[in-house]
Amino acid sequence: MARRKIGEAQTALITGASSGIGLDLAECFAKDGYNLVLTARSAGALDDAAARLREKYGVVIDTIPHDLGAPGGGVALAAKVATTGRGVDVLVNNAGYGSSGSLTQVSMADTLGMIDLNDRALVELTHLYWNDMIGRKRGGVLNVASTAAFQPGPLMAVYYASKAFVLSFSEALWEEARGTGVKVSCLCPGPTESRFRERAGTGDKRLSQASTPMTSMAVARIGYRAFQRNQRVCITGARNQFLRRLTGFLPRTSVLKIVRNLQEPVRT
Repeated sequence: MARRKIGEAQTALITGASSGIGLDLAECFAKDGYNLVLTARSAGALDDAAARLREKYGVVIDTIPHDLGAPGGGVALAAKVATTGRGVDVLVNNAGYGSSGSLTQVSMADTLGMIDLNDRALVELTHLYWNDMIGRKRGGVLNVASTAAFQPGPLMAVYYASKAFVLSFSEALWEEARGTGVKVSCLCPGPTESRFRERAGTGDKRLSQASTPMTSMAVARIGYRAFQRNQRVCITGARNQFLRRLTGFLPRTSVLKIVRNLQEPVRT
């Protein structure tokens, strides 16, 4: 008799799933037998990813091109998911972006869009699916934050703050879910090989050039394993874990200066 995979008869909804960490998380879930609902703005990239994962793992995959950052985006997405006829056992809130620059160097539209996608939509979707998860006593929520969540970020202030919100929200939900069978985990990657730096405009910053970034698949595998263990917070990489501990011992003003220096462009 074939060994039952842990994700069989369950569905994972993954946002921002067309590339990078989101796509690689989709592969991790598919490998363990989860059916998938993948969403992002790019229909073509989603369809290509779904075709590859269906062929490789034999799971059921629906794709939903959708702008989750639009007002009411979470409710609208949930309505589209409902048309597939499948419930959501695991919610992976991966969609998000950052923009580099001082407060007014970034447009107000871009700034508020970050909050809408990184925070509002994440809470909206979690709120919509939470009671069903608690009622089934299984499944859970995997939120993708960042090592930026652990300190303020001069020259990327709103992005850092948005990820601090994700971290705080996730930890609180982890405690609320204690003893219910529902898992909650917050994945906090450091620099990662993805399109994030291109979108955020951080490729020339000292932080981006200070270390070799992890591959998105390495990050996804670590985050997936952490979710299955119901690990409250997962920081990828020993260096990032060390830096997180170090900032706890430094004066806040020193941390601010260090982060600002790392967010400055490399001068040649």
